[in-house]
Amino acid sequence: MTRPGGMWQNWGRSERARPLRVERPASVEAVQRSIEATKRNGMTVKPIGAGHSFSGIAVATDVLMELDDLTGLIDVDRERRRVRLYAGTRLHQIPKLLAPYGLAMQNLGDIDRQSISGAISTGTHGTGARFGGLATQIVAATLVTGSGELLTVDETHNAELLPAVAPGLGALGVLVDVTVQCVPAFVLHAVERPEPLDDVLASLDERAEADHFEFYWFPHTDVALTKTNTRLPGDAPRHPLPRMGRWVDEELLSNGVYRLVCATATAVPAIVPPFSRLAVRLTGNREYTDASTGVFTQNRDVRFREMEYALPAENVRPAFEALRALIDERGWKISFPVEVRFAASDDLWLSTAHGRASGYIAVHRYWREDPAEYFEAVEQIMLDFGGRPHWGKMHTLDSSILRARYPRFDDFLAVRDRLDPDRIFQNGYLARVLGE
Repeated sequence: MTRPGGMWQNWGRSERARPLRVERPASVEAVQRSIEATKRNGMTVKPIGAGHSFSGIAVATDVLMELDDLTGLIDVDRERRRVRLYAGTRLHQIPKLLAPYGLAMQNLGDIDRQSISGAISTGTHGTGARFGGLATQIVAATLVTGSGELLTVDETHNAELLPAVAPGLGALGVLVDVTVQCVPAFVLHAVERPEPLDDVLASLDERAEADHFEFYWFPHTDVALTKTNTRLPGDAPRHPLPRMGRWVDEELLSNGVYRLVCATATAVPAIVPPFSRLAVRLTGNREYTDASTGVFTQNRDVRFREMEYALPAENVRPAFEALRALIDERGWKISFPVEVRFAASDDLWLSTAHGRASGYIAVHRYWREDPAEYFEAVEQIMLDFGGRPHWGKMHTLDSSILRARYPRFDDFLAVRDRLDPDRIFQNGYLARVLGE
């Protein structure tokens, strides 16, 4: 976020910049004027959301455009269950906007601090082998192109561009609104259990058939913390977690105590294995039923950095086994868990799940620790198993490698040439992953 003196830094503190100018447009017309001025002055512009990406995708060197004033609900199509939202709307604001209409987003990730435009532009996803990432829920969008033109993309206007616009990496223009295909509000029955890791891996294909399944593994343990969510109708009885019990699990233990341990471990790494073994005994054993948004998302205050790769679903287990062996061989003390999730195949051009049912393996490190050695070694494993990096998370790949992993890569570049021929939305990250 932008600090006094003009310094911007992302949430994970992995990227920072001091842009020449910060603009906060309060209307679509103001966005257009900003783009036109940027082009006249030979500068570049980068719209940002919540700054929750760990990669350099949102770094602005010339003009940084904050969309915090472009938020809220524009209109609702009750019959088709579609809602049109301003692009700066944060995910955590959306449930209240949808509640009067009895609607919900079909699926969500586990963090809801991002803006809707940032989430779809970077390929944010949740878990569930029958459900795609957030970008698959977008049925229309309006963006300002590199010429300042207002471009509508929907079923009847420029429909061929929708698979490029979502996710578009911020390379095609400034999203000013998006239309989300919603579903009737629903409830989730959540079962969270610590289970033997080997048992979970042996039955991974079967477990992934649940509506929503994921697991966390703390290195230095033989336990997986599993979470299985089953979708229920919106009028199903709810049995939410007691407020105090939730506070103890998610605030006191998962944020407060955990932050202290991570900070201490930077100086005394030897405390990590015993703490991890204690953590899997104290957390992840509960069952409850609540509104979907209250189950999908969690509050995470402990700052970290993350790398995540999408793999063909059948490669998740062998890639995870290789990662597990790597940590043992190197003797690293890793305080953050490894996260495993799943998603359906889709046809979006730069989606990490394009053309294949996918599983995701994410690794993390406390923000005050250098992640380079760990992430680079894990990245090589993921590449060996056909991985594609999450666009909003740390990775080292460039266009020469990514082109071979995305069948529609050159089609996307052709759209970029059309909508931003002068590259006013370019930054260092996009130059690396898409080429000049």
